[in-house]
Amino acid sequence: MKIDVSQAEGAQQGAPYPLDGITVLDLTQIYNGPYATFLMALAGANVIKIEPKTGENLRSRGDLGGVAYPFAMLNSNKKPVTLNLKSEQGKEILREMVKKADILIENFSPGVMDRLGVGAEALQKINPRLIYGSSSGYGSDGPYRNYPAMDLVMQAMCGVINSTGFPDGPPVKSGAALCDFFAGIHLHSAIMMALYARERTGTGKVVEVSMQDATYCSLGSNYGMFHARGDAAPERTGNRHGGLGVAPYNAYPAKDGWVVVNAPADHHWRAICEVIGQPDLADDPRLATRTDRVVNFELVDELLEAWMKTQTKGDAAAAMLARSVPCAPVRNLKEVMNDENMLARGSLQPLDHPELGRINVPHSPLNMKGVPRIPLEPHLPLGAKNDEIYGEWLGHSREEIDRMKADGVI
Repeated sequence: MKIDVSQAEGAQQGAPYPLDGITVLDLTQIYNGPYATFLMALAGANVIKIEPKTGENLRSRGDLGGVAYPFAMLNSNKKPVTLNLKSEQGKEILREMVKKADILIENFSPGVMDRLGVGAEALQKINPRLIYGSSSGYGSDGPYRNYPAMDLVMQAMCGVINSTGFPDGPPVKSGAALCDFFAGIHLHSAIMMALYARERTGTGKVVEVSMQDATYCSLGSNYGMFHARGDAAPERTGNRHGGLGVAPYNAYPAKDGWVVVNAPADHHWRAICEVIGQPDLADDPRLATRTDRVVNFELVDELLEAWMKTQTKGDAAAAMLARSVPCAPVRNLKEVMNDENMLARGSLQPLDHPELGRINVPHSPLNMKGVPRIPLEPHLPLGAKNDEIYGEWLGHSREEIDRMKADGVI
């Protein structure tokens, strides 16, 4: 009996998942592409993760503790197969898969798939309905096309590093892999746009997202300050607003840590004055308006620092939040990975992982009212679905699959 794996398990149970019946061939690696396909898998798509025989690079990053948590985080609910695309038979098997697929996604360097003979143009001749999505550092054209790119490199090229840190200190990278995940989010969006277009036209599209393009707009406040002040604008503003246009806007030391406050509106400032026990400051002409507070931001910071030092970070944040002041304690990773709000909402879920034990892993942040969350399934070992995909879905016999293994194709 053959199983049509183009139907997600949720669809078989009658669950109305948005991408039921959509098959995705996922040739991506690390963070960028795998995050896009993770979102698709948790929307009901059947995501076939195609890896080289040695596995994608992120599988090998667990040398400080077994299987890497990031791999587990991004590869739930996917069906892993191995395939040697440097072999002719491997390419032919990919073409077989393309005939039955809806989407193919890769984040190799520009030109790699074309050199292998399985680029967008070649594959859409096989399946005109195929949506081909790709992501790279700088895009498939332009003078930077062939530059190698990883998140750290992209942060440097996109201005993130130069904008991060304190004015009197060196540039510092972001702790988050911003460029990778910005690109992954945009890649998902581009593919959903192409799916919608296919519904109207019947034909697939080629979509592309570069990490550089996806990151640019995130420094909007910094660009605004540079546009207004030119070379007089500071390159780095520490924890203050990137455009120095809001005060209070900073991280303030408490007894046991730090608290950030971002209070752009006048009513926020009046509430802060009440919280810190100095309501008369609301009428101080030096601080009455946002412009006044920006001009006198050092005074604003001194007032908040003096009060914050008398508080624990939890008490300070609670007092501010009780008056609807935008603020939060600066939390460590242990606190974030056990967040009660995300656990309550189901956007972070406990999972019994066969190699990592019991861990909290994220679900998709994309929610549709009335559609239940797909149950999370731990990521599977390398090639775990070879027999299902190549045998039951593509229809190869046991003998053919054994021969592919012997020949180094899978």
